[in-house]
Amino acid sequence: MSKTTEKVRKTLARRYRAERRFKAFGIVSIVIGLSALLLLFGDIIGKGHSAFFEHYVELSITYDPETLEIEDANDPEQLRYGNFEGVVRAAIQERFPRVEERQDRRALNALLSTSAGYELRDRLEADPSLLGQKETLWLQLDDDADMFLKGSEKQRENARLSPQQREWVLDLEAAGETRSEFNRSLFTSGDSREPEQAGILGAILGSVFTMLVTLALSFPIGIAAAIYLEEFAPKNRFTDFIEVNINNLAAVPSIIFGLLGLAIFLSWFGMPRSVPLVGGIVLTLMTLPTVIISSRAAIKAVPPSIREAAMGLGASKMQVVLHHVLPLAMPGMLTGAIIGMAQALGETAPLLMIGMVAFIVELPTGPLSAATVLPVQIFLWAGSPEQSFVALTSAAIMVLLAFLIAMNTLAVVLRKRLERRW
Repeated sequence: MSKTTEKVRKTLARRYRAERRFKAFGIVSIVIGLSALLLLFGDIIGKGHSAFFEHYVELSITYDPETLEIEDANDPEQLRYGNFEGVVRAAIQERFPRVEERQDRRALNALLSTSAGYELRDRLEADPSLLGQKETLWLQLDDDADMFLKGSEKQRENARLSPQQREWVLDLEAAGETRSEFNRSLFTSGDSREPEQAGILGAILGSVFTMLVTLALSFPIGIAAAIYLEEFAPKNRFTDFIEVNINNLAAVPSIIFGLLGLAIFLSWFGMPRSVPLVGGIVLTLMTLPTVIISSRAAIKAVPPSIREAAMGLGASKMQVVLHHVLPLAMPGMLTGAIIGMAQALGETAPLLMIGMVAFIVELPTGPLSAATVLPVQIFLWAGSPEQSFVALTSAAIMVLLAFLIAMNTLAVVLRKRLERRW
């Protein structure tokens, strides 16, 4: 008896050691995963936070009619062709009167963004009485000067400004004639080749229109398919074949759906390229397996007693499904649909195949307008040589992650609040 007890104790000791090792491995895995996630987020935030603000310089602007070549500020034609850039150049050269060489003046003018002239045009169009007057304005700096002011001492040494340009910017900073403001254009403008004017509003609107098309198609079709397969379809080889293919489609690489959209919707049906309607249809095909599988799981979770009780009271099969099974399964269906939409929101490959990688400046107005989406905008900016686009890329990633986290949080909240325990 004592030998048997001793063997059992040794066996238990080995089991306990194995359990402790397994627990330690699990803890180490979690720590490594969280560390990698924090490192990734820290790198993105560290590079992208500077894109949320931009620098301006204070200048005294004179709306000189001769320089502007405008006689009547109420004439839209004269305003359209007015020499507002000349007024901006005159203002910055007035601030640095000792700069006389032509090459130096060109370098000085390069410190200001090209958006300054458009801002003056808008102000004169809104208030024609400014013609011939003088006012002090804060005008946007060029992206190189902006990055110089945002950078640390080491980063300023590697800035793209010439030594003379650095002296001018430092002079403005020391005189208190520069200030930092929230980058409104990031959320109010479309794409631009000038980093300080580029924004993500066009990409956000494109994503919204694409997601609306995806939701309008995938949710009702996915729920209808799940109800038919789970409640009405006979169990035979044909339905087994459909179920196997739905499960297989959930694992198909997303670029395959892009190739399908390119071959069917663009080449065969002749639909326009780079529009949210086609993008939404392609993402619908990719999202449908996820919606169908999650909806079928939600329907299966409804207890059979609910169906039996309803049918015992004389309800038809359709009434049982629509009045009892579907309302009880809807929380799980909504959760699956939101997760599928979050997956579609972050997709890039299928949209690249249907041409949503175009350079779009104008804001889209509907599903048939030329547009891009947020992940593709990130892809475009990541390949740009300008240093300022690195910060814009990280900022756009932060916005995309915020949307994805919000959608997944919504799915969790809906599941917790609407789920029923049987």
